[in-house]
Amino acid sequence: MQLKVIIADDHAIIREGLKSLLEKKGIKVLDIAKNGREAVEKAVALKPDIMMMDISMPDLNGMEATAR
Repeated sequence: MQLKVIIADDHAIIREGLKSLLEKKGIKVLDIAKNGREAVEKAVALKPDIMMMDISMPDLNGMEATAR
């Protein structure tokens, strides 16, 4: 079974770097989110095994998004 991940970070270079590293290790990146609100929406819709969440993001920070 392949691990499914969503990456949430407000910095594009971090999102793309993490995506590249994870995919090289055989981990499926379902999607990426630019802020906490988008991360919550994508998590509900896509049901990942793991969310990689930045703590400090605009619109809704990672701690608040994780609580939702």
